[in-house]
Amino acid sequence: MTNEQTILIVDDEAAIRDMIGIALDTAGFSSMTAETALEAHVNIVDRRPDLVLLDWMLPGGSGIELARRLKREELTADIPIIMLTAKTSEDNKVQGLDVGVDDYVTKPFSPRELVARIKAVLRRSTGNLRDKPIRVFDLELDPASHRVTLDDHAVDMGPTEYRLLNFFMTHPEKVFSRDHIQDQVWGANVYLEERTVDVHIGRLRKALTSASGPGINYAGLIQTVRGAGYRFSTRPD
Repeated sequence: MTNEQTILIVDDEAAIRDMIGIALDTAGFSSMTAETALEAHVNIVDRRPDLVLLDWMLPGGSGIELARRLKREELTADIPIIMLTAKTSEDNKVQGLDVGVDDYVTKPFSPRELVARIKAVLRRSTGNLRDKPIRVFDLELDPASHRVTLDDHAVDMGPTEYRLLNFFMTHPEKVFSRDHIQDQVWGANVYLEERTVDVHIGRLRKALTSASGPGINYAGLIQTVRGAGYRFSTRPD
């Protein structure tokens, strides 16, 4: 598994994407690119980059509109955004910052300065909290080590079940449809059979049941909500 942080470059100019990509590669980052707001949103939902470099002017929808959408949606609100734009007026900068972007870089810019800005935003970003262990009662998921333990004993589960549990534990007490779970765990561009989500949730429940001792039924924390989907909850259904 690579420890490289991934940056999504969203710009409709190929020369700018290439220049930034080379600078990021030299600085030890991995990168991916998008030319439109729609393509960018699919990449963000599907691949969860560590930071988004977002051009203001994009075909088919502005970068500021995409930033507003990302910061409004709970599942993407913690992803840091740096706006890249030729707009230099104070009003434009204020508009961008009011939306919730983390920094604002005007064109033309120095690739070296941009990399420094990226590192600074990543250091202070609350998105880095995703690496901290998540604990519910005696059940702990550690994203840094990719381990799940229950009462300090390892829980054996597959990679898909791990991603499901990570998603549920980071979004407690909320009901999610099967389609929503599919988009967040498998990716927006992956086709699944209708019952695939149900099958993997069943496997996750089985793994938690096998590891549970007397007391709390941890499999029961993953609740089926009839006609709606699933939720992870410590409250009785």
